[in-house]
Amino acid sequence: MSETRDPRMAPPARRIVLDQQPTTVAPPAPQPHNGHSAVARSATLPTPQPPALRGFYQATERMRTDGLSIHYGAKRAVNEVSLPVRQGEVLALIGPSGCGKTTLLRSLNRLVDLTESAHRTGRIMLDGEDVDLLDVTRLRRRVGMLFQQPNPFPMSIFDNVAYGLRNRGSRRPRRHQLEPVVIESLERAGLLDEVKDNLNHPALALSGGQQQRLCIARSLAVRPEVLLLDEPCSALDPLSTAVIEETITKLRADVAIVIVTHNLQQAQRVADQVAFMYLGDMVEYGPAGQVFGSPKAERTRAYVSGSFG
Repeated sequence: MSETRDPRMAPPARRIVLDQQPTTVAPPAPQPHNGHSAVARSATLPTPQPPALRGFYQATERMRTDGLSIHYGAKRAVNEVSLPVRQGEVLALIGPSGCGKTTLLRSLNRLVDLTESAHRTGRIMLDGEDVDLLDVTRLRRRVGMLFQQPNPFPMSIFDNVAYGLRNRGSRRPRRHQLEPVVIESLERAGLLDEVKDNLNHPALALSGGQQQRLCIARSLAVRPEVLLLDEPCSALDPLSTAVIEETITKLRADVAIVIVTHNLQQAQRVADQVAFMYLGDMVEYGPAGQVFGSPKAERTRAYVSGSFG
């Protein structure tokens, strides 16, 4: 019996031979740095909606790349990308496999530096400071990261969320001191109602979607300013994906979020701004509605229409 295709799914991708370099559309001019200014909060949101229908948030720039290039040996992975990352917005990095979007994401908290052959030029700024001048451990607390596969530690739910708090000082705080932050972080990650009756439950016994939200809670507990998400729903079922996406849209009021996704429908659902990457270049950057609805670059139009991928 043939399988009925979900009408919401993108049509099968067709690869084409490329005969020219992509047309590059410049990003917007830098905005004045506002430091740690407050961000207006919105009411709790329902199931994720297209960006045009969501509540509006004040956008505050937290990070910026200026002329960022990354090479692995002689191979160029990212080519002179200048890009703002703002609190109050979700920035989606899209593009075909091997286009540089994950390398760009991993550079923001210097995970790329762990690769011996990697060489980076240009600047990455966090609240006006060059990340190369910051202690890398402190940087990774301020710029947290979530990976494709959930990676909870083999300990309880409570201890997973409290892990970063216990390991950032010489004196280990007691459980009663940590509990308010753990509870708040689980609530912000959309997991509290499902686990509040047994925080001593082994984290590895949770479902995949619950484990991913637990990892979000663990990141949120140390009060990051930026959260990097590398295809966080690629291993999850549709219901778990919907819950994660709802969590992302709520969090953007308090944390700048950058997400790498191959799922164009997901990018349309959660992103406020979209950057399309191709062969290491940032071909186009702009509001999600514009990039998907009326892209400026022909290469972007071909990608979002499913002509290649």
